[in-house]
Amino acid sequence: MRRADRLFDIIDYLRRHRRAVTAQELAERLEVSVRTVYRDVADLQASRVPIEGEAGLGYMLRSGYELPPLMFTEDEIEALVFGARMVRAWGDAAFTRAADDAVAKIGAVLPERLRRLAEAPNVTVASGRTSPKDGYSRHLTPIRGAIRERRKLAIEYEALSGDRTKRTVRPLAIAFFGPFWMLAAWCETRRDFRTFRIERIGRLTVTDDIFKDEKGKTIEDFVARPTEQGYSEPAALPHGK
Repeated sequence: MRRADRLFDIIDYLRRHRRAVTAQELAERLEVSVRTVYRDVADLQASRVPIEGEAGLGYMLRSGYELPPLMFTEDEIEALVFGARMVRAWGDAAFTRAADDAVAKIGAVLPERLRRLAEAPNVTVASGRTSPKDGYSRHLTPIRGAIRERRKLAIEYEALSGDRTKRTVRPLAIAFFGPFWMLAAWCETRRDFRTFRIERIGRLTVTDDIFKDEKGKTIEDFVARPTEQGYSEPAALPHGK
């Protein structure tokens, strides 16, 4: 790793951790000696980077410090472009526009050699080989908005068994299990967590009912459940029960 890249990584690592980071932790992260970390941090402090702390106690980056313009490695570019192409292949229209805009912004600041890498089809994503139902494309955008705005959803859902139910849910997260998108939610109707395949949602309404975090009903609580209770088809229950 070039020293300039290492100095940048030190700043970035400290910026992402709102706690004291020891030289040992930085050394393990960067795969260098603790002595090298001491020297690098001292040089950064001498260059007026607002790193507080000292050897033996740990270091913190004063809040509000902005990093210089980013530069990406080849692996980072391929990862970003692959992610954008995945979104284009499997996301909704709004996701696709956002992915295209992000790649364009990245390409605008890259040198020619790296820009060619970002534009090359070396790592790509095949288009969906199955055709999701209409609900897939038209529901992703309002669901993502409801998650951000913390608005409850009123949905009509058809389980794989064919049973149809009406639910009021707190949307918590979406996950992609190609070729399906899944919604993880707290179901007000069932008083428990449920997951829903988005293409099986019929009518969907974003309500004006705002929800707040409650113990036992958050995405963290959902993730903490046993693996076998994670993203899976919700139990089919008779309508209204």
